[in-house]
Amino acid sequence: MSSTAVARNRAELAAARAGLGGTVAVVMTMGALHAGHIELVRQARKRADAVIMTIFLNPLQLGPGEDLAKYPRTFDEDLKLCIEEGVDLVFAPSPDVMYPNGEPGIRVTAGPLGNLLEGASRPGHFDGVLTVVAKLLHLTRPDLAFFGQKDAQQLLMIRRMVSDLDYTCDIVAVPTVREADGLALSSRNMHLSAFDREAALALSRALMAGEAVSAEGASAVRRAAREVQIREPLALVDYLVLVHPDTLEDVPEWYRGPAVLLVAARVGTTRLIDNVPLTVGRVPNAGSGQARA
Repeated sequence: MSSTAVARNRAELAAARAGLGGTVAVVMTMGALHAGHIELVRQARKRADAVIMTIFLNPLQLGPGEDLAKYPRTFDEDLKLCIEEGVDLVFAPSPDVMYPNGEPGIRVTAGPLGNLLEGASRPGHFDGVLTVVAKLLHLTRPDLAFFGQKDAQQLLMIRRMVSDLDYTCDIVAVPTVREADGLALSSRNMHLSAFDREAALALSRALMAGEAVSAEGASAVRRAAREVQIREPLALVDYLVLVHPDTLEDVPEWYRGPAVLLVAARVGTTRLIDNVPLTVGRVPNAGSGQARA
């Protein structure tokens, strides 16, 4: 395609998708695009011959107290960015296109992982995420699907779903994009006042403090992160945890190896999440003759 096509329904999507040759990638969004989404597109462009972006504000993944009406809707601006980045096809369905029979009675269930961390605070959230991702994978039929590492729990469960349900696409993780001061990019940042935004920096600063001492072990990581976090009382922390990347279980104090340090907090009226992958404990050099942890 020489320009960005826009599909609003299944028939338009199928016709446009049939015209895409070679390797096809998809980037799934709820709109309100920012530089983090654009980085997903750019990484997809490096790996694929054609890129599809989906823009769909999914009501199934909004939990109690989350107001669908307040979510930013910026389709015209989003489409302009897609055109500038050379997205081949934008699929922007309405809820009645995605859920033609109304709220679906059968959904993808996140299982035990969906009840941890974000799932504990947002009941049903991950069932809604996985259901829409499953449907969009069926409809767009990509070879590759790109997701940001900022949503670490979501990324893990999408990978599990793709593996467990035998999807044929590969899931590609893209590192978190941050502002110059460290704040992770999120569509929710637009709800932060200047005062709240300063307080929100406690999240990334806590993560960076933990990462800086990761070679000293799990206790040092947790202690350093919490010491930074408690200095900002306006960031009301839901959780600040050091977990195994495959299970989301807290890593024990003796653990050495890959882990993820995750934080969620409410700043003003806005809930923010962030994380950093790291390696806990000192790992011997490859040339030392010792096995790597």
